[in-house]
Amino acid sequence: MTTIDVTRSAQLAEVAAEAATAVGDMLRGAFRSRPEVDYKRDRHDPVTVHDKAAEARIRDIVLAAEPDSRIVGEEGGAVGEGRVEWHVDPIDGTANFAHGLPFFCTSIGAVVDGRVVAGAIYDPLRDDLFTATPTGAWHNGRPLASVGAASEQQALLLTSYPSAREIRAAPERAVRRQTDLIIEYQTLRRIGSAALSLAHVATGWADAALGIGVSSWDVAAGSLLVTAAGGHYLGLRPNDVETDRAAWLERGYFATVGTLDPAGSTAIEAFADTHRPVSLI
Repeated sequence: MTTIDVTRSAQLAEVAAEAATAVGDMLRGAFRSRPEVDYKRDRHDPVTVHDKAAEARIRDIVLAAEPDSRIVGEEGGAVGEGRVEWHVDPIDGTANFAHGLPFFCTSIGAVVDGRVVAGAIYDPLRDDLFTATPTGAWHNGRPLASVGAASEQQALLLTSYPSAREIRAAPERAVRRQTDLIIEYQTLRRIGSAALSLAHVATGWADAALGIGVSSWDVAAGSLLVTAAGGHYLGLRPNDVETDRAAWLERGYFATVGTLDPAGSTAIEAFADTHRPVSLI
C-alpha cells in the first residue's frame, strides 16, 4: 500500500519536471547535429552520447533534490537507494533524434511502494511539458482531460507494433495483427516514442496507443499521465506468465482516451492469443 499525500506527490512531480526540462537546451542544441551512434542489442536499438549525458544530468538533479532515491535509467541502470524510485528515459525516441526526425522526449516517473505517484514528460522541440500526480494531469500548467474519439472507426492509433524482432519471431502473426489494426482504426501512425504517444493520448491529440517490448522508463510517467487525465491504461501481460506485478511494469500496454472504452477493442482481441490486459488500478 502506498502512503504518500497529495503535497508529496506534487513535490516529486516538480522535481521530475525540473530534471526533464533541464536537459532541454542540451537536446535542442544537439538535434540534427548527426551524432555518432552506437548500438545496444542490435542496429534497431541505437544510443548516442547525448542519451548518456542527459541521463547523467537528470540523475544529478534528482539526487540533489531527493537524495533518498534510487534512479533506474535506460542508459545507466540502477543507481542509489531509497524509498523513491525514479524511472528515467533521457531520450525516448533515440532513433528519431539521431536521424533528425522531430519526435522524441524525456520521460521521468517517480515510484513509491511500487506505484507511480508523479511524472513528467518533456518534448523539448515544442516546449511541451506534461506533468501528473494521482490527482491530476497538466500540459504546460493547464489541466488535462483525455477526451477524443468514441469508436475505433473514428480513432487515431499510435503504435510501434510490429518491431523487427516481432516480425522475425512470428511474421504471419505480426502481419495479421497489423492488418487488423489498420483496417479497424481510422488512422494508424508510428511516431517512435512510447512516452510521447502516451502524452498525446492524455491530451486527446491521439485516441489510443499500443506498444509491445517496452521498459518501465518508457511508460512509468505516461501511464500515470493517461489515467490522471481520465484515460485508460492497460498493461499487456503474457498469457503464460503468472505474477502480481503492476500493470505499468508489463512489457506491453494499450492506452485510450477516456471516451474510448478499451474493453473488447481490436487491439486487445488481436493480442488475445498471447497477452491479456491488466488494469493499472
